[in-house]
Amino acid sequence: MRVRVIAVGTRPPAWVRTATDEYLQRLSPLPVSLTEITPGTRSAGGTSHQAIAAEGKRLLGALKANDHVTVLDERGSELSTRELAAWLGKRMQDGRDLAFLIGGPDGFAPEVLARSDFRLSLSRLTLPHALVRVLLAEQLYRAHSILGNHPYHRD
Repeated sequence: MRVRVIAVGTRPPAWVRTATDEYLQRLSPLPVSLTEITPGTRSAGGTSHQAIAAEGKRLLGALKANDHVTVLDERGSELSTRELAAWLGKRMQDGRDLAFLIGGPDGFAPEVLARSDFRLSLSRLTLPHALVRVLLAEQLYRAHSILGNHPYHRD
C-alpha cells in the first residue's frame, strides 16, 4: 500500500515544508509522498466557482482508479488518535493505495466529494490549509507508531 497526500497549493511557508517533510521521513517504512496541485485562479470580488472547479479537475486527475480517497473536511468524521490508528490499520490490510486530499481555501468541488470514500476532520475548527499538511503528516506518523507499538504516542 502506498499513501499519497495530494494538496492544493504549491508555495507553503518554509516551516510547513520542514515540518511536513520531517514526519513523512519518519514514516519511511510506510511509503508516503506529497503531491502539490496548482490552485485555481481567484480574482478580487469574483466568485470562487471556477477556481474550485479547476482544482477539482486537477485533484481528480491526480488519483488512480483504485485509490481509497479520503478528503480532509471540517464537516467530516472526527476520530481519536487510537481510532485513526485502527482505521489506518484496516486500510493497510485492504491493500488499496490511500490518497488524502487537502483542498483549496474554498473547499472541494462536488465531484471530488462524490469520489471520496471517507471524509476526515482533523478538527471542527477551520485550519489554514498549509497547517493541515503538518497536522495530517504528524497524525499519520502517530497512528503508524501506535500500530507498530512504538512509544511515540502516550495515552
